[in-house]
Amino acid sequence: MLEFFSGFAPIQQAFMASLFSWAMTALGASAVFFTRKVKGRGLDTALGFAAGIMIAASFWSLLAPAIAMGSPGTLPNWFPPLTGFLLGGVVIWLADQILPHLHPAAPGKKPEGLETSWRGSTLLVLAVTIHNLPEGLALGVAFGAAAGDPSTATLAGALALTVGMGFQNIPEGAAVSLAMRAEGSSPMKGFQWGQFTGSVEVIGALLGASIVLQVQTILPYAMGFAAGTMIYVVVEDLIPEAMREGNSDLPAIGAMIGFAMMMVLDNAFV
Repeated sequence: MLEFFSGFAPIQQAFMASLFSWAMTALGASAVFFTRKVKGRGLDTALGFAAGIMIAASFWSLLAPAIAMGSPGTLPNWFPPLTGFLLGGVVIWLADQILPHLHPAAPGKKPEGLETSWRGSTLLVLAVTIHNLPEGLALGVAFGAAAGDPSTATLAGALALTVGMGFQNIPEGAAVSLAMRAEGSSPMKGFQWGQFTGSVEVIGALLGASIVLQVQTILPYAMGFAAGTMIYVVVEDLIPEAMREGNSDLPAIGAMIGFAMMMVLDNAFV
């Protein structure tokens, strides 16, 4: 796989990686054709698994390489990724304040963001779509970084991130499609909107790769930014969703397994 990807330009690599991630979201969304509801314990464990992958990917694939890149001038090497990390969280927080949405873990509660006439499944899809964009951005930044500074960020690392993101998108796609089915949508409509939430990862990947390739000096900032957006999403969305049914041990176990898998992918095969 490494030899295959190395023959393409970074933008093309990011595009193919995001298509894979989108396809895995669609795979998860297809669960709606086989069941109306996944048992809470199973979905909670899967969401914990997704959270563990995103936490590990934020460090091993983004923050650690960004710190290793160093910093121009007299700034300490941790300053650019730290700045980007905090800015990433701020941007997602601002998006939450402005864009109308409803988190899967908050059914029946008042939607967040600006007032709107939209309700139910539309707001749910918007919430997951907003939070999938950072995942695509992280993929694009990883492939752009591998081309811009291969001494610290590698193509193998970007591919490991792609695989990890793909696995964690399966329960996310299922969560959306099954939530829509529970609201009365047809299986096909649930699938269509469930897989749609993964399509924004293509946009994020192309955007992330393009930016870091054009402006190499912002690379450690961009990697920190991508990590910050993902950590914010994990804490605000995935963990509360995983514990909505009152389970805590199974999501924690899932998170440990997801983190361990991503750590292995990012180190053993690089």
